[in-house]
Amino acid sequence: MKLIHELAFSLLLSLAVADGVGVAAQQRYTKPVSMQTSGTQSSATSNANEIARGRYLVEEVARCPDCHTPRDSNGTLDRSRWLQGASIWIMPTQSKEAWATHAPALASFPYDDQQAQDILERGIGANGIPIQPPMHAYHLHHADAMAIIAYLRSLSQSNR
Repeated sequence: MKLIHELAFSLLLSLAVADGVGVAAQQRYTKPVSMQTSGTQSSATSNANEIARGRYLVEEVARCPDCHTPRDSNGTLDRSRWLQGASIWIMPTQSKEAWATHAPALASFPYDDQQAQDILERGIGANGIPIQPPMHAYHLHHADAMAIIAYLRSLSQSNR
């Protein structure tokens, strides 16, 4: 039952992101002290800040790992397969024809920039059709979408 409540909460947060909370979160987000600089930022620091903001949006606001990361036998997210795609464990209460059965891998984000923008800003999948439930269509601000893309692409360069 706790898992259902956590899912409902994460879906509500995800919907809030779709309504522009991501930009508000960006304004409230405080960079780690190690990333704060005065004066001109280097491109490496700027990229690190973008990745950190994207991580915050993915993990704390939208809660993407809840569906896109496999779970172990105890129902705990398997951190060794972080955002590697997973079977959908949420089932509709009524029959739905267009219900996804698998959440795709997000780590390394294998989409080009246009596909990524369509997914995150317009709710259109890489296949050209609207995102299927239980995933909902995001309509993120461009800056939030780009931060998320930077974080997801960074996952291929590190092992969390």
